[in-house]
Amino acid sequence: MSGTAGVERAVEWLVSAAGDPAACRWEWERDPLGVVLLPAGRLWDVLIAGAPLGRPALEVLIGGSGRPGPVLGDFADARLGFFVPPGTAERWIGSGIRCAGQGSWIAVPYPGRPTGGARWLVPPDGSGTLNDPVALELALHEAAARSAGGEDH
Repeated sequence: MSGTAGVERAVEWLVSAAGDPAACRWEWERDPLGVVLLPAGRLWDVLIAGAPLGRPALEVLIGGSGRPGPVLGDFADARLGFFVPPGTAERWIGSGIRCAGQGSWIAVPYPGRPTGGARWLVPPDGSGTLNDPVALELALHEAAARSAGGEDH
């Protein structure tokens, strides 16, 4: 995301998930923590992996496609949240991954603004680009295989 226009596009895209985007944006821009709760399941679902699996999977995604879709890091980057298309959480099968879909809420930091907590590891670009679930699954498998094999990449 580059410059003010990129942040503006990302903010517009993110708040469009809220029931009242204008009220959400107003609250978000005035919140001293710069974090708002947004509903999952409408524009995106979020697959949440612990850092030991999520970090290497993110590296695989970056190495494979260049720029993955949005990825959040929580406090101390202990967990990573990969934004994926809506409905993915309902169909996801696998251990060690938490799924946030319809009926879930995600704490989302304001793009480009430090929050002291959750932060964007890969910020949204405002276009609606998400992580491909198939590519993410393959990246998670590769990350798990590297970990099991003791490889250090």
